[in-house]
Amino acid sequence: MFDIKAELKKLPHKPGIYIMRDASDAIIYVGKAVNLHNRVRSYFQAGVSANYKAQYMAGFITHFSYTVTDTEMEAFILENSLIKLHRPKYNIRLKDDKAYPYIRVTVHERLPRILFARQRGKDKARYFGPFMSGQRVREILALVHKLWPIRQCAKQFPRDFNKGRPCLNHHIGQCRAPCNQLFDENIYAEYVAEAARFIQGRTTPVLSRLKKEMAEAAEDMRFERAAEIRDTINLLETLNEQQKIDTGGEDRDVIALARNETDALVEIFFVRGGKMNGSEHFMMEPNIQGTDGDILAAFLKQFYFEAAYIPKELSLVSTPAEKDAITAWLSHLAERAVAINIPQKGEKYAMIKLAQTNADLTLAQFGAHIRNENERNRRAMQEISDALSLPERLSRIEAIDISNTQGFESVGSMIVFEDGKARKTDYRKFKLRGVVGPDDYASIEEVLTRRLTRYRQNHTAFSKLPDIIFVDGGKGQISAAKKALAFLEVDIPVCGMVKDDKHRTRGLLYEGTEVTLPRTSDGFKLVTHIQDEVHRFALEYHRKLRANKQIHSVLDDIPGIGSTRRKALLAHFKNIAAIQSAPTDQLAVVDGMNQKSAAAVYDFFHTNEN
Repeated sequence: MFDIKAELKKLPHKPGIYIMRDASDAIIYVGKAVNLHNRVRSYFQAGVSANYKAQYMAGFITHFSYTVTDTEMEAFILENSLIKLHRPKYNIRLKDDKAYPYIRVTVHERLPRILFARQRGKDKARYFGPFMSGQRVREILALVHKLWPIRQCAKQFPRDFNKGRPCLNHHIGQCRAPCNQLFDENIYAEYVAEAARFIQGRTTPVLSRLKKEMAEAAEDMRFERAAEIRDTINLLETLNEQQKIDTGGEDRDVIALARNETDALVEIFFVRGGKMNGSEHFMMEPNIQGTDGDILAAFLKQFYFEAAYIPKELSLVSTPAEKDAITAWLSHLAERAVAINIPQKGEKYAMIKLAQTNADLTLAQFGAHIRNENERNRRAMQEISDALSLPERLSRIEAIDISNTQGFESVGSMIVFEDGKARKTDYRKFKLRGVVGPDDYASIEEVLTRRLTRYRQNHTAFSKLPDIIFVDGGKGQISAAKKALAFLEVDIPVCGMVKDDKHRTRGLLYEGTEVTLPRTSDGFKLVTHIQDEVHRFALEYHRKLRANKQIHSVLDDIPGIGSTRRKALLAHFKNIAAIQSAPTDQLAVVDGMNQKSAAAVYDFFHTNEN
């Protein structure tokens, strides 16, 4: 039995984070404190805290834990990580906790590339973002590759120098074939640096270079080239005209907040080199009656914890909670001084007012739509729960599907829906290792075993268990999933998604009984969406692997067996299972095979788990 009064007396007078839990042991709040003893005690002392949030939440806390850190800065970092991992009910969070895309410049490579990135990796590359929209990133990259002949291939240098002919991008003028050493590496490096400055919003150097190149092309009577450069200059100048000039000059972010009874929206203007070169808006999830300062503080901590670039100055519409601590933390992340100010007059105040106007308009435009969508999602999850006679409304659904072509390159996919919405950051792909041939049952068992084993190993990416598991199929697929659950001693309901003769969603198979939902209901539409999405995700991964090889099979992993022998083996035995069961003497008579290669095939199947 957890004795709150006794445990409060044990709290140390040190910085750290604290975790509040309810009667079901669910984490409902994660916070940080300069002094754990004073901060945690304040939740349980009537009248001490004037904070409505603390008073409201205290009624649900049954026990707590804490972790001591050496500094408040360490507590900041740990708090952010735990909020992102556990998504506690009473923490203010970015809506959907989605992963926003980045632009990645591989400066650690000999000939760097500029690429789309779904998340910021822990590597030596340079990242720009995050951006609200993947479409926005693709538009920027398309313009970058039009302006600079930067390679888009995945070759590694110096290993791949002069291997093969220049690719199509070279022939259409979007790459100078540095892979064949037809372009000076120093000039290439200058192009990459200039492109990076352009992504940051600094277009003046690019315009100067292009105007010079246009004049030189015209002087040499290369008029088609001059006209092409002129069109690019016009495009860039049009973009510049659409930007609002700001006399502040420095890089900074301008942040405003709009709220209504249920939602909050943060609007950011990105000012780079004195010009506003973009804006984004982010829906927040207040959950409880936090102040504007609480919401701004939560946004700053979550957004800049992931941001690839932090400007020297942040201009806010009002003062965030913990302003001094957040300022110190941002300066620590940026490795230079970062200032937070609340402008009251002048050009910076005008920019704040403009950002506020945009925030109000955006919330008015999208707020009702988002509320309606959330209500539909909540209703859909409830309808599925009721149809399956589950004791509580579902929160997290994981769905599994398998894709292969006659048993070659079998893959599994796992998608996640939380509160009726796809949580794509938790999607996972599995390249099957231990299944030979087109065996969906064994494949589902392997995928689920690997997923649950990683949960048992406290793997961060698999740290949460679902309320129910959906498998694409019927009794056989359900039995395979239950076999994996029983082996790892995990108790989770399993439900099959069954289709009609036209391969359309028909209903659910649960505990041996087919359950149908009205076709017009939100629950049926959500099941259909989940079934289509898990199939799409598996098929997409399978197609990607097929595109990388001409023949897709476990034979690729056998030492000494090249493409000619693979084709001969498949032509002779027709499928992988027959090859696996064949003795050495039968393998040796296949065209192109000999005793040594036959032994290699036999040993591979009989001495390896693959």
